Amino acid sequence: MLAVSRALNPECEHIRGDMRDVRLGRLFDAVFIHDAIAYMRTEKELSSTMETAFLHCRPGGGALVCPDYTREAFRPATKHGGHDAAGHGLRYLEWTRDPDPWDNTYVSDMVYLLHEEDRVRCVYDRHVCGLFSRQNWLRLMTGGGFRTRAAPFQHSQPEAEMAEVFLGVRQR
Repeated sequence: MLAVSRALNPECEHIRGDMRDVRLGRLFDAVFIHDAIAYMRTEKELSSTMETAFLHCRPGGGALVCPDYTREAFRPATKHGGHDAAGHGLRYLEWTRDPDPWDNTYVSDMVYLLHEEDRVRCVYDRHVCGLFSRQNWLRLMTGGGFRTRAAPFQHSQPEAEMAEVFLGVRQR
């Protein structure tokens, strides 16, 4: 992932680390945590991530946390799509569901059909992600030291549903 990101964003600094415990020794005006937050599956992991964000925000700085779902907004879904180009193509099917509504996780099963020259192969991938209530997001951010609030967010993609993001400001 780092090599791909370096090729796409050569002007950016790239540092390998885990958002639960990386310590850069620097303060920033803002910390942005997007789709990777979905892989925090326990409150302990989420709390550690909020602590990391807090430790990297200057006083008065902010954190923007954008989970894919909150417990309240989660709906099972199936998505599909793909594209073709010269000599190759891709089709995918994504099935997102919550097999156990009593735990803090949901599952996204993905199947990819990859067409490369005259060959088609199938790749299966499963992602188990965290699913927390709005109240838990706010509680864990506040517990991490932020003054927090939730805000609605409409993604720019037309098929996207309304989501919620969480804003935190580090007190002085």
